[in-house]
Amino acid sequence: MRTRAAVLCGAAVMVAGTLAAVPADASAPRALDAPQAAQPTWKNCGITSYPALQCASVTVPLDYARPRGHQITLALSRVPHTAKNYQGPLLVNPGGPGGSGLKLAGYVASALPKAVAAQYDVIGFDPRGVGNSKPALNCKPGYFNPVRPDSVPRLPSLERANLSRVASFAEACATKYAGLLPYLDTVSAVRDMDAIRQALGAPKLNYFGYSYGTYLGAVYAKLFPQRVRRFALDSIVDPTGIWYEDNIQQDYAFNDRHLAFLAWVAKHDARYRLGTDPAQVEAKWYAMRAALAKNPAKNTVGASELEDTFMPGGYYNGYWPRLATAFAAYMNDENPDPLVKIYKSIGAIDAAGENGYSIYASVQCRDASWPRDWAQWRKDTWAVYAKAPFMAWNNAWYNAPCAFWRTSSLRPVDVANDALPPTLLFQATDDAATPFQGGMTVHHLLRGSSLVVEQGGGNHGIALSGNACLDQYLADYLTDGTVPRGSGDIDAVCQKLPDPEPTSTKAASTLERGSTLHGLLGFRG
Repeated sequence: MRTRAAVLCGAAVMVAGTLAAVPADASAPRALDAPQAAQPTWKNCGITSYPALQCASVTVPLDYARPRGHQITLALSRVPHTAKNYQGPLLVNPGGPGGSGLKLAGYVASALPKAVAAQYDVIGFDPRGVGNSKPALNCKPGYFNPVRPDSVPRLPSLERANLSRVASFAEACATKYAGLLPYLDTVSAVRDMDAIRQALGAPKLNYFGYSYGTYLGAVYAKLFPQRVRRFALDSIVDPTGIWYEDNIQQDYAFNDRHLAFLAWVAKHDARYRLGTDPAQVEAKWYAMRAALAKNPAKNTVGASELEDTFMPGGYYNGYWPRLATAFAAYMNDENPDPLVKIYKSIGAIDAAGENGYSIYASVQCRDASWPRDWAQWRKDTWAVYAKAPFMAWNNAWYNAPCAFWRTSSLRPVDVANDALPPTLLFQATDDAATPFQGGMTVHHLLRGSSLVVEQGGGNHGIALSGNACLDQYLADYLTDGTVPRGSGDIDAVCQKLPDPEPTSTKAASTLERGSTLHGLLGFRG
């Protein structure tokens, strides 16, 4: 699921062609024969935003079946505890797969009440292959450089161009990282988490994960239930749809979220002058897309790049004022400059994003079987597009390297669990990247869990993002393990924050910078 977006569509029929192998130890961990990872040596790496940050690394086996074989390095960060009442390490993950968690430790420590954060060593980490961990992957530098082919393959030539592109990415990964790809998966990342716990000398782990980090955490809890202490998940992946079906369901949810944005633009017609009827605004948006498909703005923003630019608005409505301003400038004033500017700010993929995407593809293609017959993808995606056109094809091509992936696939982990202490779940009702049903499903699978719902909320990643009601539940839980208990499926409800108001470009930029969390959440996820 991606940092600026992600998630997929419709019920998929998995076809033969992918080896569905699962490691013998996927359901119950063996004791490792390798020596325990050395205790990290922490050094100051503070930055202006998070001056208390410290950094270190640990060494873990590439292949846990050969624990004394090739070793890799995981990068860690820490904001150390300062209170006498020390509750152990709180490992945090921003999602992805492919998201770097080093700065997230600083953010979480600063966003929690000081008295709560002081009781934990807040630990961030770059999962294997990500960021400052070694080796770090970049399968095909420049893969997202503009201008890409139009994502919607109305012509056979467009489908061929996009197929060639995604197949070349899969080939590049297989060529450059043949020795690594079999060990890039969620189960391996979970074993890394337990190696980190051992290196920290902690008998149990506290954990807080967003987005894909919720599946990562749920798999950890399944494999190591006796090692779980506090356990909080936010914006929850549906573990029954890993990963093809989850991505299809995303498409419908992102289309709904895009329609919510267009309705917001119509509501503020006095500012944007794009129409008071949401359907009229929608027609203008697709007219803009068609125009850019023929004549990309500044040879930079074509139809596919436009989708990349507006997709973050499905993750976080704080982007809406800037997106609407760019939309209006293009349609009303024939001025593409704001559109190109915001694309470069929130839509374009830099080297860190290329690394994140390389891991995203490597993990998702390895975690579960994907259709290997392109006819299945074509059929499913056109069916979605008929009802939810906004990102159906963009998302399909984003995940399509999995149709050509050389590494055999594992089976998703059944995360059902009745061996955990009380756990805390957060879910917004209108989240696009991880639709609401995922939160309900995991709530039922984790016996004794408590579900806190943000009613009407559409943002992805909701705790520690400014909603005092949600934040209080998290603070109480981390303080003493308190969870709300309701009489039905939902244990507590918090009302969503108000949608943003139109602002000047400067004010909108300040709002975006202030919502730091949404710049830290994992790649497309």
